[in-house]
Amino acid sequence: MISIQEINGLKMAYWVNQTDFDATKKTLVFVHGSGGDHTLWIHQYTRLKNDFNIVSLNLPGHGRSEGPGEQDVAIYVEWVEKILEKLAIRKPVLIGHSLGAAICLVFALQYGDRLSGIVPVGGGATMPVNQAILDGLKVDPAPVIAMVAKFSFAKVNRERLTGLLTDSMIKVNPEILYGDFLSCNKLNVTERVSQIQVPTLIICGDDDKMTPPSMSQFLKDHIPGARLSLISNAGHFVMIENVEEFNRVLKSFVESLP
Repeated sequence: MISIQEINGLKMAYWVNQTDFDATKKTLVFVHGSGGDHTLWIHQYTRLKNDFNIVSLNLPGHGRSEGPGEQDVAIYVEWVEKILEKLAIRKPVLIGHSLGAAICLVFALQYGDRLSGIVPVGGGATMPVNQAILDGLKVDPAPVIAMVAKFSFAKVNRERLTGLLTDSMIKVNPEILYGDFLSCNKLNVTERVSQIQVPTLIICGDDDKMTPPSMSQFLKDHIPGARLSLISNAGHFVMIENVEEFNRVLKSFVESLP
């Protein structure tokens, strides 16, 4: 169900599977990517809701959350921290896609002692965005969104999913989408990821054109003890392209945690 909390004078919306968390179950917190909302994770929270306590966030300016959005990952991290504090969520596994993956990494660097683990999905220590995309969002967003949507999926999934993503992104305020992509473009934790001390599962589609598997491999090589799962027949939106395999590796990782 959708719940709303006022934080710093703005209403923040999120999907939650129950109002009172089960103390015997682990807690999963999902963070969407650029221009997304909580529904990005619908195949996760509807299928895993009986196994875990689950919250799927809407960042400021996204979904039903108020606000103008942000233009820096570190500021989004502070919002996530405030939301977790407001909801009294302790030691969750933080799972983030793309921009959300960047938020996971920076959150682990800033507040690692508050987490049980992180799962960056389709992310990297840097996440450069082509300047033409940033410029295009300012001038003529529609063709940029169409191009991004097309290349977000593995070829085998494009016909099935591109239209859905295009329709979703075209409804987003272009300024918010621009801020999200700019946040990714500014990210650089190359020299810091080795400081992450929380259990980490890195997930990437084997046909991810937006954040190629080499970026996930870098994270695996530099985060102590990190695991990497490359999922077949999937691109950047691996969690909706190969749902069964994504959920299997995610659940296995979470259940392996203390």
